[in-house]
Amino acid sequence: MIALTCGEPAGIGPEIAASAWAALRGSVPFFLIGDPGHLPAGVPVAVIETPEGAAGVVAEALPVLAHPFAGPRTPGQPQPAQAQGVIDVIARGVALVRAGRASALCTAPIHKQALQEGAGFAFPGHTEFLAHLGGVGRVVMMLASPALRVVPVTIHIPLAGVPRALTAELLEETIRITRAALIADFGIAAPRLAVAGLNPHAGEGGRMGREEIETIAPVLDRLKAEGMDLRGPLSADTMFHAAARAGYDAAIAMYHDQALIPVKTLDFDRGVNVTLGLPFIRTSPDHGTALDIAGQGVASPASLIEALRLADTLARARG
Repeated sequence: MIALTCGEPAGIGPEIAASAWAALRGSVPFFLIGDPGHLPAGVPVAVIETPEGAAGVVAEALPVLAHPFAGPRTPGQPQPAQAQGVIDVIARGVALVRAGRASALCTAPIHKQALQEGAGFAFPGHTEFLAHLGGVGRVVMMLASPALRVVPVTIHIPLAGVPRALTAELLEETIRITRAALIADFGIAAPRLAVAGLNPHAGEGGRMGREEIETIAPVLDRLKAEGMDLRGPLSADTMFHAAARAGYDAAIAMYHDQALIPVKTLDFDRGVNVTLGLPFIRTSPDHGTALDIAGQGVASPASLIEALRLADTLARARG
């Protein structure tokens, strides 16, 4: 069974959890950790005492491992009193997965500002909190869809800060973690990685920047000597069309938008956020809390469905 955390109650998490269950009906078995009272009216719910109780009811009702929150759901308006509950649900989900009582963790979106203001949340985001709970110092974000898998080396920093943050050590660590996950979790015995340059035309021989010459290429040469199948540094504007994508299993991009624009353009509704480098499987839909449409019944569960399916696939591959 996959443990699905409820995320921000004021967002679309409760709605898409219910819609995902209705679409899957146990074909991908999962249970929700959260407050049953936050779910939309009319959804068949089975409150379970333990994760093990989910298997017998998931085909007929959404299994919910009850975690009471302070007050009712208020769509579109996060409540400070509920912030600690969101944090506690994530910690509870991680504990269950690490104890072997769930096969993977799938997380509904959180609202970082609401957690910081309501509970003094001390982490930049979801991923950093999960790394802390998992006891690891470095994790990697992958955006995966049927059309493309892509990993940004630097993530949520200003574009002006990317050249300074892009070190040889960071790039090498990102490549190693990505390659290891492709082998262990995606079942790819000999991963092929395409590595983008930082500058237009991959620096054009130093005329448009020297990061490719001084930082990226030396790392790739060293790792190729170990037997890794690496291509690059490549010009980012020519590595995401269909023929190019057929030549690699994942792309390594240098910064956030270089990675996320192509995957969201190619397959916006089915993109999944996967955290690589954790001691457990974690996936998440590739969207936010969508407070502006919460409670209206119009939110698409497509990305959450794909996140649950991928969590199931990765957990089976990891065994």
